[in-house]
Amino acid sequence: MEIIKTILATDAGSEFNNFGLLMFRILFAVELFRVHGMKKFRVQNGEREKVPNPLGLPEKLNGLVATFSDTVVPVLLILGIGTRLAILPTLGVTAIGYFVVHKKDSLEVRDVPYMYTLDLLLLLLLGAGTFSLDNYILNQL
Repeated sequence: MEIIKTILATDAGSEFNNFGLLMFRILFAVELFRVHGMKKFRVQNGEREKVPNPLGLPEKLNGLVATFSDTVVPVLLILGIGTRLAILPTLGVTAIGYFVVHKKDSLEVRDVPYMYTLDLLLLLLLGAGTFSLDNYILNQL
């Protein structure tokens, strides 16, 4: 039970800071879904987005992780539910994008996965804040 409380517990110190964290979560999640999640549903030139697979995972698993990371995780972030655990797949995808997929690309190309990774690390450390379902659940325990 203590580990669950530790995972859910989060307070940015003041109502203003917690509101700022809420806005950050929502804006980040909307952008992640709008830019990356929507690609998973679009078909261009008769094909869906080709998801890089630098780790050599089974294609269906690789596609499932990428799709989950860009479509379901943003919804969980907006709601602030299971935030620290929910972002782990997306953090993995963005870090692999930065360190593996775009390893030899220019800084301008590497910048996007780098910034996503930093944003996700911030949420991993801070959690969802008090304006979240995580906080509501914690208060019910």
